[in-house]
Amino acid sequence: MPRIITVTLNPAIDQTVTLATLHLGAVNRASRVAFNAGGKGVNVASCLADFGAPRAELIATGLLGGANDGVFKTLFAAKNIADRCLRVPGDTRTNIKLSHDADTTDINLPGLAVDGQTLVAITETLLSLAAPGAIMLLAGSLPAGVPPAYYAEVTGALRAKGADVILDTSGDALAASLAARTLPDAIKPNRAELEACTGRKLPDTASLIAAAQTLIARGIGLVTVSLGPEGALFVTADDVIHASAPPVIAASTVGAGDAMVAGMIAARAEGADLERTARLATAFALSKLGRTGPHLPPRPQVEASAQTINIQHVQKQQEGADQT
Repeated sequence: MPRIITVTLNPAIDQTVTLATLHLGAVNRASRVAFNAGGKGVNVASCLADFGAPRAELIATGLLGGANDGVFKTLFAAKNIADRCLRVPGDTRTNIKLSHDADTTDINLPGLAVDGQTLVAITETLLSLAAPGAIMLLAGSLPAGVPPAYYAEVTGALRAKGADVILDTSGDALAASLAARTLPDAIKPNRAELEACTGRKLPDTASLIAAAQTLIARGIGLVTVSLGPEGALFVTADDVIHASAPPVIAASTVGAGDAMVAGMIAARAEGADLERTARLATAFALSKLGRTGPHLPPRPQVEASAQTINIQHVQKQQEGADQT
C-alpha cells in the first residue's frame, strides 16, 4: 500500500449528546454523552486504521491546540496512526453534535486562528510528506488566518511532487480549488456543495451527473457525489455508477461522509476499479452509521456490507438506451 496522509487544519473534539427527541426552548434530558477526536481528516484516518492500514503507511497531520490534545493522542496511539500534527498555543475547538429523532443537529464552534509562521510550517510539513504514489487527503474547513485559496495552492505543489490529492471541503475553499489551474485527483461533494459550485439547482440524477462530468472534463479523475440515504454517484471519464445501500437504523449519521472518503482512499490504495471503489466507499459509510465516533466495525463486517451494496452503471445503461 502507498503512504496515506490525512490533513486536518480545523480539527475539533466532537461532543455527541444523545437525546430521544429535541424540544427547542425547553429542558432536554440526554441519555448519554461521548467525546471523540474529530475533524474530517482525523475521522478518515481513524476509519482507515480500523480497516487495517498499518502504522508505517498511515499518517495524520494538520493543526492541534496543544492545551487539549489528549483525546487526539489517545486515538492516534490506540490505532497506530503516525502523529505528525503541529501543535499551536490554545485549545482545539469543541463541536457539539445533538443526536435526536434519527437525525443530528450540529453546533460548530470557531477554530484556532492561524498566523503566517504557522501556515508556513504546516505547508513545509505537507511538502515533506508528499512523494510519488502517496495519497494525500486535504479535508475540512479552513481556520481563521488561512486564505480560501490555500487548498488550491497546496494541491498544485503536492501534485508536482507526485502525490495523489483527494479534496473534501466546501464553500469558498472548494470554489477556489475548482477554479485553480491544477485540480485535485478526486473530490467528494454532496448535492448542496456541488450546487453551490455550479450556481444552479441539481434536482435529479441527470443534472448531477452532467455537473460532475464537467469537472471530469477539466481534469479531475473521480467525482463522488454523496446523496445521503440515496447513496452516491461515482463519476469518471469512462463510467458512472450509482451505489446505494439497504436501509439501516443509524446510531449516528455524524462522520458518514468522512467514512465514505476513507472507503474511496482504501480502494484507491489497493488499485481498485470503479465498481469496487463504489462498493467499498458506500460500505464504509453504511458501517459507520451503526457506530458513534470515528470508528468502523472489523474489516470482515465492512467487506460483507460491500457485497450488499446495489450497483447501477448509469452511463452504460443510458448508452444502451440511446442505441435502442
